[in-house]
Amino acid sequence: MALDKYTTSILDKFDIKALNPMQKKAGKTIRNHSDVVLLSPTGTGKTLAFLLPLIELLDKDCDEIQALILVPSRELAQQIEQVARKMGSGFKINSVYGGRAGSLDKLDLKHRPAILIGTPGRVVDRFQRDELSLDHINTLILDEFDKSLEIGFKEEMKAIFEMLPNVRQRILTSATQDSQIPKFAKLESPIFIDYLQNVGGSKLAIKTLFSPEKDKLQSLEQVLSSLSGQPGIIFCNFKDALGRVSDFLDKKNITHECFHGGMEQVDRELALIKFRNGTSQLLLATDLAARGLDIPEIKFILHYHLPPHYKEFTHRNGRTARMNKEGVAYILQFKDEPLPDFILEIHPENQEIDELQRITTPAAVKWTTLHITGGRRDKISKGDIAGLFFKQGEAERDQIGVIEVQQKSSFVGVHADIAEALIEKTNNSRLKKKKVRISYI
Repeated sequence: MALDKYTTSILDKFDIKALNPMQKKAGKTIRNHSDVVLLSPTGTGKTLAFLLPLIELLDKDCDEIQALILVPSRELAQQIEQVARKMGSGFKINSVYGGRAGSLDKLDLKHRPAILIGTPGRVVDRFQRDELSLDHINTLILDEFDKSLEIGFKEEMKAIFEMLPNVRQRILTSATQDSQIPKFAKLESPIFIDYLQNVGGSKLAIKTLFSPEKDKLQSLEQVLSSLSGQPGIIFCNFKDALGRVSDFLDKKNITHECFHGGMEQVDRELALIKFRNGTSQLLLATDLAARGLDIPEIKFILHYHLPPHYKEFTHRNGRTARMNKEGVAYILQFKDEPLPDFILEIHPENQEIDELQRITTPAAVKWTTLHITGGRRDKISKGDIAGLFFKQGEAERDQIGVIEVQQKSSFVGVHADIAEALIEKTNNSRLKKKKVRISYI
């Protein structure tokens, strides 16, 4: 397939009209050079930038793993897998990461994926336990390599490099300037693509809102009332403080989902699913959500607590105003508490909370999430689920929202007022060859 048609067909699936300058430069460089270091802010499309040329270079006649993508977190692994699958290349793609049963990894890897995505610890484990041929892995990508090193994956990453005898291309990505290239990567005359200072066209606005009280909960309620109906993330520094804020929001009947490292993986994944499909408009999170989440609909970030360093501040803000869309980062600060230097240097726009104009949105449709006991392993697709809900469930097209198909199960956002009837009409139906149960999560 000609490159222009190949690229256009994929961009159409993401509702993107054209690649941005960074993606064009990255694609050309990756196609023509062995070792590449890509530096670009969060939200600029680095995942698509390296996946497009990577998939072009895969051999359709090879039945073994050809490319390995190492990432610092399971959330980023899942995100890249979703993007790669959405591209519809025809190549098998899987991700492995801690927090799920190794038996599931073994099943996924029984038929080798062309692209394997994973966290360093779990990848090392699979390479040591399973009889996998590593001889065909010729491309190795370290996405957000600085974060992997920061959280202690150096030895695992070093071990992986030593296990791969035939790597011909190494691609490292980061969203920060001060990232030391690890010696074990053995880059040979790497080409640097640096868009950190030259992103242009950023549509992120930063505004500081001053709370009259040191306990900012009442001010938070006032801000959220003004922003009602907009999807956003509220960042706290610690899970205990997050729990206190969550309890307050519960008392005020403000629907939200929590997301932090103290939660079980399944609960974190369900929180993201409900946030993505609109069941909840607010995600209350620690910095665990500052990287690896690509939810384009996010309209704002609110720093209930400021992070200690500019790097974390940047990553948090990168969750909104992504891919040339507009977004706002609000800093909620006690009026007598000084702002850190890194905030003052970027000259944020100050604004009194009372001056916030209430966002006028149409009466919001209430969504809920349904769980289906079948997924990719049962050969079930989004189209199969949509067809069941439209035909047998008699739902209208605008009543069915985001459909997410996972390995063993699927999740669907639906209008809350039809959910009960939809379950009654479709529960215990057959999708492909599997009889599935449909219920609330």
